[in-house]
Amino acid sequence: MQLLKKRFLTPVFALASAAILAAPIFSASLASEDEAEEEPDTYLAVIGGDIYTGTGEVLRSATLLSKNGKIEQIGYDLYLPEGTKELDARGLRVYPGLVALSATTRLSQGTFAAGLDFHEFKPHADNEGICGDCGKDLEVIVPPALDPGEYSTEHLAVEGLKSDFDDSYDPYNGFLVMALGNGITTVQQSNTAIKLRRGRIDDVTMSDKTMTSFSWSGSNPSGKADLRDKFRAATNYLVEFRRWEELVKKDKELKEPSQKGIDSRALEVLQGRSMAKFNANSADDLLGIARLAQTNKFRPVIGGCVEGWIVAEELGRAGAYAIVTPRTRSDRTETLTRESGSSIENAAILHAAGVQVAVVPADTSIDMGGISGRDLLHLPIEAGFAVRGGMSDKAALESITIVPARLLGIDHRVGTLEVGKDADLVLTDGDILHYQTFVQYTVVGGEQVYDKQEEVFYAHIRPRAEVAVDAGEEVTEEVTEEVTPASTEE
Repeated sequence: MQLLKKRFLTPVFALASAAILAAPIFSASLASEDEAEEEPDTYLAVIGGDIYTGTGEVLRSATLLSKNGKIEQIGYDLYLPEGTKELDARGLRVYPGLVALSATTRLSQGTFAAGLDFHEFKPHADNEGICGDCGKDLEVIVPPALDPGEYSTEHLAVEGLKSDFDDSYDPYNGFLVMALGNGITTVQQSNTAIKLRRGRIDDVTMSDKTMTSFSWSGSNPSGKADLRDKFRAATNYLVEFRRWEELVKKDKELKEPSQKGIDSRALEVLQGRSMAKFNANSADDLLGIARLAQTNKFRPVIGGCVEGWIVAEELGRAGAYAIVTPRTRSDRTETLTRESGSSIENAAILHAAGVQVAVVPADTSIDMGGISGRDLLHLPIEAGFAVRGGMSDKAALESITIVPARLLGIDHRVGTLEVGKDADLVLTDGDILHYQTFVQYTVVGGEQVYDKQEEVFYAHIRPRAEVAVDAGEEVTEEVTEEVTPASTEE
C-alpha cells in the first residue's frame, strides 16, 4: 500500500516509469483482492420431502439441492458440500412455487403504492386514445410533465419510464409475505413477470411485454372486420418479406417491402415476439377468435373463456391458452337453442381438448378479509375447483405453475422443479390443492423466505409439530411418524 501511495504522489513525468516498475506488484495485489471479493457458493438442501416436480414425477423422501439460487440436483444420497444450509422437509410435500397472473401491485409496491405504470402505449383496436394493454388514457400513462405530442401514438416508448419494478419494488411489504405464505413466488403485474424476493431487490423483473391485447366482440362487427384486415395485411407483408429475403441474396439492389400501413401489434404476434391476448366469454366470440388464429397461424390467449367448453375442440385446434376461473357462474341464455352459460367442467373439457389452461381467482387482489378462495391468497383453492369439475390433479397443478409461466415467457426458469431452473419452491403439510393445507416454508432463489411458525399470519393455526430426531440419526433417513398430509380425495 505504501508503494501505491507514493505512486499517486509521483510527478507526472515519472508516472510511466513508476507504473512499469510497479506493474507486477500492482496486478498481483488486484488479483488477490478480486479473489477475496468473490462470493462463495451458497447451497440449500431440502431434505426428506415428497417432491412433486410438476412434470408428473413424484420422488418420495428425496432431497433437492440448490446452488446459488439454481436447482443443482434432485434425488437420493446426495453429497452436500460443506456449509450447505439444510431445510428438514420430512413429512412434507415439496412443490414448484405458484405463478399468479394479473396480481395486484400491492404485493410488490407496498400498501401505499401510487400504482403508476409506465409502459409502452399500444392503441386499442377500437379506440386509439386508450392503451390496449391496460385500458388507460394516454394522459394517464404519460405524466403531464411530458408532452404526449412528442411521441407517436403508434409506438410510445418513453426512455427510462417503461415498467421497471426493480426501482419501485418493496421487499419488506406485508402483502408480499402473505403471498409467500400461500405459496406464490412469481406474479404478473401489468405485462411484467415479478419474482417475489424478500429483503432484497436484485433479479426481481423476470420478463416484460409478453402479451398484446386485442378486442374481439360480437357487439362490434366493424372492429372484428378491422382486426381481420390488420392480421391479413401483416400476414401478406411477412410473405413478401420472406420472399424478399430469398431474392435479395441474388439481387442486392432489391428494396425491402414497406411496413407502411401494417399494424405493428399484429406484426409482433405473427413474428412470435408477443402473444395475442383476448378477453371473451361467449361461444360465438371464442369461435371467431379460434378461426382468426388458425387462419393467421398464431396461438391466442383468451381470458374469461366461460363458454369455452362448448367450442373446446376448435380452441384446441387453434393451440389456444385459456385463463379461466372455474367457479365463474353464468346462467344459460334461454333465447338460444344451442348450449350456453358456464360449466364447472369448463377447465377439464378445455384441457382434454388440448387447450393449455391457467387458473386465476375471481379477484386478483389480496387481503385477509373476504370470502375464502375468491382472492389471490387462495389460488390453489380455485384450481381445486377445476379438479372438482373433472380436471386431473396434475393438470390443476400445472394451471397455477408451468402454464402461467409459459404465458409470461419464464417457463425456462420457473413452473417446475428441474435441474437448472430457479430454486423457487413451497413446502406444504398436505396436498397443495386441499383447502386445509398450509404452506410451512417458501424458498425463492435458493433462500428460505417464509416459515409459518415465524410469521404472525398463520402461526397460531394448527402449529407445526416438531419431528423428533435421535442423536446420530441421519437427516436423510425416513421418519416413521410423519405428518399425515391432507388429500383432495377426502
